[in-house]
Amino acid sequence: MESSELQQQIFQQIKSKLPQHLSMVDDVANILGVSTDSAYRRIRGEKALSLEEVYKLCVHFQFSFDQLFNFQSGTYMFQGEFVQDFDFNFLKHISNIEQQMKYMNSFTQKHMYYVCKDMPIFHHFHFREIAAFKYFFWMKLFIQSPEFAHKKFRFADYSDELFQTGRRILKNYNQLESTEIWNIEGINSTIRQIEFYRDLDMLADEEEVYQVYDALERLVNHLEVQADAGYKSFADDPDHKPMGSFQMYFNEVTLGDNCILSVLDGNKVVFINHSVINFMLTRDTHFCDRTYEHIQNLMRKSTLISSVSERERTRFFKHLKQRIAARKQSLKE
Repeated sequence: MESSELQQQIFQQIKSKLPQHLSMVDDVANILGVSTDSAYRRIRGEKALSLEEVYKLCVHFQFSFDQLFNFQSGTYMFQGEFVQDFDFNFLKHISNIEQQMKYMNSFTQKHMYYVCKDMPIFHHFHFREIAAFKYFFWMKLFIQSPEFAHKKFRFADYSDELFQTGRRILKNYNQLESTEIWNIEGINSTIRQIEFYRDLDMLADEEEVYQVYDALERLVNHLEVQADAGYKSFADDPDHKPMGSFQMYFNEVTLGDNCILSVLDGNKVVFINHSVINFMLTRDTHFCDRTYEHIQNLMRKSTLISSVSERERTRFFKHLKQRIAARKQSLKE
């Protein structure tokens, strides 16, 4: 590959990662520590990039030499951070999610595909009770925060700041066009989590447990409303003002790990969930294209239950409601 062709590909990669309203030349100039005029000369190919400059651009914009040279090495570049229990800050964690959602919404054309092994975190923020329980579950079981070592679940431990951050995440999520592939396990995992802590006597107030189940039931009802309408809305909006489009598929086979693929102005980025609460992302073209093909194949093997297939939609949501109703009934016995 000619060096001029390689340099052109580098700047094509950078352009694909930037929202249309941002200036590539300003970013390049800032990263390389050169003037905008000098940055323009590099972008136009009039001045060759040094190896050090190529390295700086690759690191900042997260793309690899393998991808540039089209090496078929079988390796892919991912970006992410592991949650560390000794310094984990849940507010910082969900604030990072908020920033990712804002980034997606900064593009003109944006669509999110979500393969849902578990219920997507965005839906938790419709109801404070569910968000509070999930916060307790993650902090106690997976983060193993010393603060939660001997704590029982109480709504009071979930701060207003956490919930308001969650609501902003939900607002950004609602603005995106989305396609989600669900199965029964999306709700079952939440039910199992609640029952796990009931069995351990770690839920301080049975009435609060009932309220969590009641909120979960209301969330399922709202998901059904969105699926029927084909668009997102806030659960507490009595008019259900239309926001981003919402396609929901039902797949009867157990899905793999939670996976998000976003298409942003024609460019793809994949987020993969691992170790329960961690996510890593890649923009590797080959990996993203293969993931997109996999999701399209899953959709073909699933039943579209939003806007159409009323019978299948009713059957799916009835099954979810029955599971929740059975747990609510057990609290009264």
